[in-house]
Amino acid sequence: MKIVGIDPGLAATGVAVIEGAGLSVARYSYGCIQTSARQSVPIRLNRIYNQLAAFLTHQSPDFIVVEDVFSLERFPKSGIMLGKVTGIILLAGCQLHLPVKEIPVRTAKQILTGNGSANKKQLAESVRHRLKHPGPIRPYHASDAIALAMVGLFRYNTGDELACERHEVSRT
Repeated sequence: MKIVGIDPGLAATGVAVIEGAGLSVARYSYGCIQTSARQSVPIRLNRIYNQLAAFLTHQSPDFIVVEDVFSLERFPKSGIMLGKVTGIILLAGCQLHLPVKEIPVRTAKQILTGNGSANKKQLAESVRHRLKHPGPIRPYHASDAIALAMVGLFRYNTGDELACERHEVSRT
């Protein structure tokens, strides 16, 4: 199976693709879609959408796993912005007829580190260790995206649960 993991962010959206079966990752790659704070939010969202759509078209994954949006009470604007970016990601998946599974980052942390409250560094180290990656995976957004893709592989590798999430998009 080929799974794309996406860690939404306006400045940097982490993306990763893994291929494998069961609990075994055969191949992986990762990166970030970056935007400039000097540009308007609509321009930045458009850049994320266009680059992500091109990436997904090229990769043709079996499904996408994206970090579910959360918001801290102290930073409500951050949660709203993450929601906008996540909306772009969901739209790209739907437009390309790809099933998308949203999972909380706590779930990824629990599965990969054994601790749902693990910090970003702990999650990155767990990902690196499981992949036998020789050095740090940077930026953390990319490491988080790999973690999400790995959870997709480990949990949803048959695709059965995701079959009902495929939607037809009318083109009018």
